[in-house]
Amino acid sequence: MKVRAVSWVGLAVVALTTVSCSTTPAPAGGDVADLMIVNGRVFTADEQGTVAEAVAIAGNKILRVGTDQELAALRGPGTRVIDAHGATVAPGFNDSHVHFLSGGQTLGDVDLAGLTTLAQVQDAIRGFAASKPGLAWVKGRGWLYSPFPGGTPTKSQLDAVVADRPAVMTCYDGHSIWVNSKALALAGITKDTPNPANGEVVKDPKTGEPTGHLKESATDLVTAIMPKLTEADRLAALATAVAHAHRFGVTSVQNAGGDPSEMALYDQARRAGELKVRTYLAFSTDAGTTEADLDRMEEVRKQFGDDQTLKTGAVKIYADGVIESRTAALLAPYTNSTSAGTPNLTADELNRLVAMVDKRGWQIWIHAIGDRAIRMSLDAFERAAAANPAPAGGRRHRLEHIETIDAADIPRFGKLGVIASQQPMHVPLGDMNSANPAGPWPDNIGPDRASRAWAWKSIHDAGGRLTFGSDWPVAPLGPGLGLWVAATRTGPANAASQKLTMRDALDGYTRWPAFASFEEQRKGTLAPGMLADVVILTDDIQARLPATAADVVVAATIFDGKVVYEKPK
Repeated sequence: MKVRAVSWVGLAVVALTTVSCSTTPAPAGGDVADLMIVNGRVFTADEQGTVAEAVAIAGNKILRVGTDQELAALRGPGTRVIDAHGATVAPGFNDSHVHFLSGGQTLGDVDLAGLTTLAQVQDAIRGFAASKPGLAWVKGRGWLYSPFPGGTPTKSQLDAVVADRPAVMTCYDGHSIWVNSKALALAGITKDTPNPANGEVVKDPKTGEPTGHLKESATDLVTAIMPKLTEADRLAALATAVAHAHRFGVTSVQNAGGDPSEMALYDQARRAGELKVRTYLAFSTDAGTTEADLDRMEEVRKQFGDDQTLKTGAVKIYADGVIESRTAALLAPYTNSTSAGTPNLTADELNRLVAMVDKRGWQIWIHAIGDRAIRMSLDAFERAAAANPAPAGGRRHRLEHIETIDAADIPRFGKLGVIASQQPMHVPLGDMNSANPAGPWPDNIGPDRASRAWAWKSIHDAGGRLTFGSDWPVAPLGPGLGLWVAATRTGPANAASQKLTMRDALDGYTRWPAFASFEEQRKGTLAPGMLADVVILTDDIQARLPATAADVVVAATIFDGKVVYEKPK
């Protein structure tokens, strides 16, 4: 697809200022702030959209929010005071759809994001491989479909730059990989290899030989034989991901898929005091999931309970694939095709799985990109609600992505109480933020269905709840890109009508994600007693909409009442 370059790394800006209060006498009454943020435009994210000037923090909780003058009495001799210079101060950003550990792992691989020609892609891989001759496997991530004829890469293109060892490049959407001849040989993939369920080994139509492009579950044929990361490797990747998150003001993440062993890894970091990002982890499930599997998940859920740093209570289901590779399930065929894509589960399988999990009181996240998968998922939620009693905490089931939707299904989110979990940064990745979109995403479904792309405002206006995330490492982790797209959206016909106010865009990364993870009672807003997770920007994005994603820059990140990141001066 044609993708316009989107800059998301911050530019040089005014530095954060810390004001000394060593001569200030201790306040009367016993309430003393450990940390204060003053001279800010504080977006509290409450229902009323209250804007304040200052935030006082004691320990790991918000002590008070108000004007500079109102909070002055809370300063003590040891209070650290941060001057926000009139910039936006908000609750710490909460990414409600991320693959956090995978993101940390890919930060050490070759980065192919945004490269628009085959030469650029090959140069990046060639240079990376040459700089790391000791790597047994050359790995990368982020390639787009547009540099390759027909949107499908070939092994010969990769052999040309890495021939001495296996190479695996993951597509930006995570649903395809591109491998060289060495990797195919090691995996034993030949012209006789059948397509696995819900996957495709792309083959040359003339020779029948595998081309080096593997889609969906066929990717497992190669990833299964790759060297396994050690526990030390995974802990290092997690630490890298945490530090990366802090750069962008992210203090909470909602991990879209994993298993109990991954939960144990996060817990190890938590017990060591190194998990400085609050994590809500959904366990992966599929048509083969049994009651016994859910029993094991329930044991883990009970172990952690409603822990404020690490918890579970959700499951993830894949209803379909992606539009770019024509694996998303549509109601009508793809452009110039008789195929509408095949759902990963039949309606009966999806209904059974959703009903079984819903009966246990677990939250359900369903990856649903195509309009058919969206309808099937909403139908499954509706059936489960009719069959099962509501859990004590209520239902907050979610659909993830929702890239193209039939108009008849838009009001069903509000009617059924289903949360629309979307990723605004996917819009420019699909070139759907341009006036004349082109490439696999818009070309595969045509202008009518593309006109209903990422219809977050239509869902919101019809009474549905939203929550935003990045899908990192599919897209950059920094919420700046998502805030910019959501609040300034352009594109083809009907796209601009999906533009949100900056207040709503900020809610999408603060208050709404807290609700989406059943945690609105302790985070997502800045109010007394809430957890002291705060982000300070370098500009007031509420008063002046950012011209580009690069204009959303983090000056400081506060997690659990402590400054964990400050922008270098």
